[in-house]
Amino acid sequence: MIDRSQLMRGTLEGCIVKIISEEETYGYEIVSRLQGYGFIDAKEGTIYPLLVRLEKKGIISSVYKESPLGPKRKYYFTTKSGEEYLKQFVSVWNDVKSSVDRVFEGE
Repeated sequence: MIDRSQLMRGTLEGCIVKIISEEETYGYEIVSRLQGYGFIDAKEGTIYPLLVRLEKKGIISSVYKESPLGPKRKYYFTTKSGEEYLKQFVSVWNDVKSSVDRVFEGE
């Protein structure tokens, strides 16, 4: 049986950076957007460690801001390194996608 989480693990970081690059956002919203895109296995317990790792690498940064609905939220935004990371991710993803498509289409 295919382990979906193993297959998706490598792509989640790039998807998270893409979502954050579109607008400053917080963890729960990132999880909700990922689930809306079909990452049904994306849970807060999966996403928060990735956010910590991306922040340690300097790809994203964060700041606490007031929330209209309760306690302060940690909002994430991409750094200059994050913009470069995203460009590289898209390039590598397109190469991998193209190769996989060729295999399954029998080219």
